[in-house]
Amino acid sequence: MSEGEDDPRLSAEGELALARLALEEGDLRHAAGHVAGAIAYAPTMPEVHETLARIAAASGGGIDLFPLDQHVFVGAVVARAHLLAAAGRPGEGLELLAAATGHAPQADWAGVPWVTAPELAERLDPERGARILMQVCAAVPDPVPRAARAPLRPYLTLARHAVAVHAGHGLLLGAASALARRVGETDLAIRWATKGVRAQPSKLGEVWLGYAYRSAGRTREALAALARAVEHDPDDLAVYADIAGTLADHGRLDEALEWVDRALARDPTFDCAVHTAHRLRHQRDGRVGHLVALADFVRDHPDDSHEHGDLAESCRGRPWLGQLTPAGGPAVDALRRFVDTDRRPGERPLRLPYPASPSALRALAVVRPGLRVEVDRVTGPDPREPRRADARPLWRYADGTAVPLLSPPSADAVERIRQLAHPAWPHPPAAYDAAVGLATLDVTDLLALLVHPPAAPSTALGLVLGQDPALWIRCVQVWACLGLLHHRTDEPWADSTRRRVLLDLVWGVEDWVTECALFALVTAAWVDPSVRPDVARVVAGRLADAAEVARERPVPIAVSLAHLALATPDLDEGSTALACRLVADPAPRAGLLRRLWRRLTR
Repeated sequence: MSEGEDDPRLSAEGELALARLALEEGDLRHAAGHVAGAIAYAPTMPEVHETLARIAAASGGGIDLFPLDQHVFVGAVVARAHLLAAAGRPGEGLELLAAATGHAPQADWAGVPWVTAPELAERLDPERGARILMQVCAAVPDPVPRAARAPLRPYLTLARHAVAVHAGHGLLLGAASALARRVGETDLAIRWATKGVRAQPSKLGEVWLGYAYRSAGRTREALAALARAVEHDPDDLAVYADIAGTLADHGRLDEALEWVDRALARDPTFDCAVHTAHRLRHQRDGRVGHLVALADFVRDHPDDSHEHGDLAESCRGRPWLGQLTPAGGPAVDALRRFVDTDRRPGERPLRLPYPASPSALRALAVVRPGLRVEVDRVTGPDPREPRRADARPLWRYADGTAVPLLSPPSADAVERIRQLAHPAWPHPPAAYDAAVGLATLDVTDLLALLVHPPAAPSTALGLVLGQDPALWIRCVQVWACLGLLHHRTDEPWADSTRRRVLLDLVWGVEDWVTECALFALVTAAWVDPSVRPDVARVVAGRLADAAEVARERPVPIAVSLAHLALATPDLDEGSTALACRLVADPAPRAGLLRRLWRRLTR
């Protein structure tokens, strides 16, 4: 199948023409193959079903022409489903249609007369019908987007007919309610679930009713139904987590955590409760330790019963936990003005109150090649000097310009970083895992990427990032530093090359690279508990140093360093307090910083 290239109906007609030729020649197997292709293109086209009926008549039913092999084609599955129904086995046919819906929910596999016929419900065992509806529900989101609901309408019609015939079957009513809820029929979902609970009271019935009420925005009734589900089965801790999530969604965090604690008291390792507990505790007090504990749990329990998104949800959009922070400072402000304006002849030099970082100068050069940058008299510690004398330099300064001391990176390194660099990630451990693609690059190549960031790729993301040179350069630097974490991982951390190189970058000149290298160290602490004390000391020291410098001049990276500190596992309380102050007051008074510095060093 050539998806998206041909008109589906025309493609189906082409397959049907080949099927008819094969049928006239008596080649039933090839005819079946082409009909399967036609069904995949146009599952409700009448001519497709007419040709399928001719094949069935010529072959004594035709079911065996569509075997369920290991790698069966979806068109063959659907063709077999229709033939099974024609042979008086509609239950088996519906199960195959539901499987096809699970494979491709956007296709209208069930939009055929025999599925929506009222008499089908009389021939279908209600227990089997309930399982089929649950199979469909498991294959689609809750709720299904409005534009994607049409292919599920035939199943809802089937549910209506089945419920009318088997009005007292609790499981069928609950499964029908679940389907109705997913396609936006919340009133119908409540009505069916209510009838199901009355007909056959059960935990599952109350859960379905609770979900229906929740979808309708009737929180009080939803919580009451879920609480009754717990009474039916106090050992089903997933319901506890559902109740907690519902309470949390409405700002009732303390009550939510009470339910989580009840679940954890029964089983401290129950994954849903653990994930929900850490997410809600972080939501309540903002302490990163809850998320680190959740990451530890995920690492130590790789065989959880199902995927959870609590860690990614908690980190999404948060500085350094889930995305880059924007660069700051006068040079970046000027850069953003330049991006929005055309260069004019005789443009005057850019005058800055203090020296721009090397990476900021690089971004300016991308937008304004040849731009002269002038700097007022430097007060306080010179940002062009490393914060520690033994740090390995990456640049030298000549005529106000930062000149890289490294040769450009290899073509292989450029290609890999362009494929990987991105301004966001689910959470720090996920960023670490993604950077493994840089593990085989040499340290020299990774360092060269920091000072010679390549142009953004011509992908959709690259075109967007390329409009903001500062953001793209920071993306490259972040992932290059994460790549350093994967260098010689067999070396013990304390004396490792990766630690030494990252520390050189942390204590080098004041630059965006400082932030990126510190993020790599913070990420190392997330994935390896044994390095947390060391990383926490480094972060605390670098933050304190930035606060000290800020007493005498602005430090554009200070707020970003503070956000990094707040993302650091096991950071001491004094450093955490300092980071909170810096984040709350990005340009604090010198006297306040001086008092904080004294308190920290005391």
